[in-house]
Amino acid sequence: MNRPDSFSEWQRISQQLSFPDSSFIHGRSHQAVSGGTLAVVSPRDGQVLTQLSACDEQDADIAVQSSRDAFEQGVWSRIAAKQRKHIMLAWADLVEQHTTELALLETLDMGMTISDSSQMNIPGAVDCIRWFAELADKQYDEIAPTAPNALTRIHRVPVGVVAAVVPWNYPLMIACWKAAPALAMGNSVIIKPAEQSSLATIRLAQLAYEAGIPAGVLNVLTGTGEQAGKALGLHIDVDALAFTGSTRVGGLYMQYAGQSNLKRVSLECGGKTPNIVLADCADLDKAAAAIVLGAFGNSGQICNAGSRLIVERSVHAELMQKVRALTEQLVVGDPLDPATQMACLVDQQHSQRVVQYIQQGQQEGAALLLGGDHQANSCFIQPTIFDQVNAQMSIAREEIFGPVLSVIPVDDLDQAIEVANATIYGLGSAIWTQNMKHMERAAQEIKAGVIWVNCHDHGDISSPVGGFKQSGFGRDKSVHALDKYVEYKTVWIDLSD
Repeated sequence: MNRPDSFSEWQRISQQLSFPDSSFIHGRSHQAVSGGTLAVVSPRDGQVLTQLSACDEQDADIAVQSSRDAFEQGVWSRIAAKQRKHIMLAWADLVEQHTTELALLETLDMGMTISDSSQMNIPGAVDCIRWFAELADKQYDEIAPTAPNALTRIHRVPVGVVAAVVPWNYPLMIACWKAAPALAMGNSVIIKPAEQSSLATIRLAQLAYEAGIPAGVLNVLTGTGEQAGKALGLHIDVDALAFTGSTRVGGLYMQYAGQSNLKRVSLECGGKTPNIVLADCADLDKAAAAIVLGAFGNSGQICNAGSRLIVERSVHAELMQKVRALTEQLVVGDPLDPATQMACLVDQQHSQRVVQYIQQGQQEGAALLLGGDHQANSCFIQPTIFDQVNAQMSIAREEIFGPVLSVIPVDDLDQAIEVANATIYGLGSAIWTQNMKHMERAAQEIKAGVIWVNCHDHGDISSPVGGFKQSGFGRDKSVHALDKYVEYKTVWIDLSD
C-alpha cells in the first residue's frame, strides 16, 4: 500500500480499509466464547468501525494454554537465537511494508494524527523489533569468579509466558517495547491491548505469524481491562506481566500477582513531567517550541507529557509570550489531515475527564490564559494553558492526560526542584539551563527515571525509560528491558577431587 501524501488520499484509502474484529490466538482469529462484543468507535467522527470480541476468563485460559504449549514444545524457546533473529527481522519488514494500513488503524481507532502514526509510531515499532531481533543472538552466559575447584555458570533463560498489557495512547509502539524483547529472549507473549485501541495490535500479531513466528508464541487477547486484563493478572500460568497505564490500575496488577502465583510484574505508570526553565536558559525559542510540543503532542496523551512548566520569574513573561504564540499557531483538526498538529482525544469519556480538570483549575484560582474550549459530544479540546498555578492545585499534582499545560512561576532552582518533586510521580523531568552545576544538581536531586537537559522527551530504542515513585518500576527499551523477561539460573560444578 503506497504512502499517501494528502488529506484526500488518506480519506480515500481509509474507506477501503478492513477492520479486524477478534482476538488472535494460536495463529488464527478467535471470537469470544461468550459471544460478547465491544463497539469500536472512532473518536474522529463517532463512527462505529467494527464490533470487537469482548474476551473474558474463558478466553484468557485458551490464550494462556496456547502460549504455554508453544513454550513447552520449544518451537520458539529452544530454537537457535540466530533463527529467532531472522524471523523477527522478517516480521519487522512486514510491519514496515504495512505502515499505511497500520497507521490508519491507529489513527481511526484512537485519534492520533496520521503524521504521528505514519512517521513516528509505526516506524518506532519497526525500529524496536529490529533492534531487539539483532540483540537476540548477542547475549552471552557468564562465568562467576569462583575458586579453582569449582566452575559456576550463570545462564539467562526465558521466564515463560509473558502477558503484556498495553495502553491506548501509543498502542503499537508500546506493544513492541514489551513483545520484542520478550520474544527475543525466547518467551511466549500474550498482548492485551486497550479496548480503545486494539485494531493495529491484532494486525501486528497476524503479521508476526505470517513472518514465521509459530502459532501460540504471540497471541492477542482483546477485551476490557476488567475482564481480559484481570484474567491475565490472576492467571496462575502467566509467569510475568508487563503493564503500561495508570498508577491506579498498575496497583491492581500487583494485587493480582499477590493473589495468584506471585508472577513477576513490571509497571510503567503515570507521570507529571515538568519542564524547568531557568533564567540562564540559552535559547528561549527552542525551549518554547519543546514545551508546546511536549504539552500538546498527541493531544497531551503521553506518559511523559510536559504538563508542568516550572519557570524562573525573571524570564516568565518573555517565555510565556513565546509559548502562547506557538500554541495559538497549532493546527487542531481532523487526524487524517497531514496538516493537523493536534487532533482528538481517545473517546468522549476521557474527554469529559479532561474538561473536569479544566473546570477544576478555574475553580482553584489558576489563570486560564488560553483555550479550555470543548465542543459538546465530541472528543476535541482546544490546547489549554493555565498560568499562575501553585504546586498544591490538582492540575499541578494529578495526571490529566490531555492538552492542559500548568505554568508554575518560581524564585530559583531550589524552589524549582522542590516543586518538581511535589507529586507522587517520577517518570521524567527536563531542565533548561547553561549552568553545568544546575544541570548536575537537577539530575541528582529530581526523583525521576529520565532527566533531559536542554530538550524534552528525547531518546531512542537504546536508552531505557521507566519511573521512580508511583510511576512504576522496570524499564522498557534498551538492553535493560531484557531483565524483565529472563530468569538467571546458576549452575555450580564441583571440580574438586
